[in-house]
Amino acid sequence: MSKQEAIESVLQQLKSVLPELQEAIVASTDGLPIAQLSSGEGSARLAAMAATAHGLGKRIATTSHLGEITETVVLGDKAYFIAYAIGEKAVLAITMPAGSNLGLVRLEAQDHARQLAEAL
Repeated sequence: MSKQEAIESVLQQLKSVLPELQEAIVASTDGLPIAQLSSGEGSARLAAMAATAHGLGKRIATTSHLGEITETVVLGDKAYFIAYAIGEKAVLAITMPAGSNLGLVRLEAQDHARQLAEAL
């Protein structure tokens, strides 16, 4: 299995355990899309937002002495946007409807982010 196939497989597994998952993308910390759950015109924009959210979260964590960044969460009135660190070079970003079980989302997404780190 190629690296790309392995990454896409992990995203599909994430969707199977979180069926309400709206979007998922793996992006470089430079904002370039690596893989996404579904094809869409907004993949470059979502990848850029994921990298930006991760970078800002990392800066906040460093400045505030919070330790290593693991996730950045943005909650809107309609949905969550969550960016998870995948090592030093990539980010997993997902969107979930507001009201989702954030505890379950965090457990599953963090586990899948670790799997993605191994695939990368």
